[in-house]
Amino acid sequence: MRKIVFDIETKNVFQDVGSNDPADLDISILALYDYETNKYHSFSQEEFPLMWPFFQKADVLITFTGEHFDIPLLNKYYKKAGLGDLTTIRSLDVLKEIKNQYGRRMKLDQIAEGTFGINKSGHGFDAVVWWRTGKIDEIRKYCIDDVRITKDVYEYAMKNKKLMYKQGPFVKEIKLDTKHWEPIPEMKTQSLF
Repeated sequence: MRKIVFDIETKNVFQDVGSNDPADLDISILALYDYETNKYHSFSQEEFPLMWPFFQKADVLITFTGEHFDIPLLNKYYKKAGLGDLTTIRSLDVLKEIKNQYGRRMKLDQIAEGTFGINKSGHGFDAVVWWRTGKIDEIRKYCIDDVRITKDVYEYAMKNKKLMYKQGPFVKEIKLDTKHWEPIPEMKTQSLF
């Protein structure tokens, strides 16, 4: 099973485009981690032809806010490239799982701080400012950092069936049922005859 963890940074914000639809935004950088090769990659919009094979071979897309934001936004580009519909690929949005099981949304930064004692290296609006000032390498680094944290959060949850989050001075636990997070490999049956 080929798993891809990915995150997107944008060139603009909702206020710039007068819409709350992620597909109305423009991607500056997409970063991903490919479990098959154990490597991180980042791509600008001009580099998307090099990126598409990762998604075409993916069995599962792992994100934090992906269902609401990253997948609809990337799908605009995927369809435009004539590659199909990303929503047909199995996806796991860790934030959606937290909300469904805990009853509220969390920021990735809260989860990273509570679970690992670390903070993100920036925020989404920082990436927009960096884009506007030509700091593309900063965006790449930040986006890869977010992918690394998302991957670590996913793996921690799979192993421990919980995540932690920081709320004020307190660290609290979120119990998670992860048994459906990865598809069960199909068993090959052998004929008895």
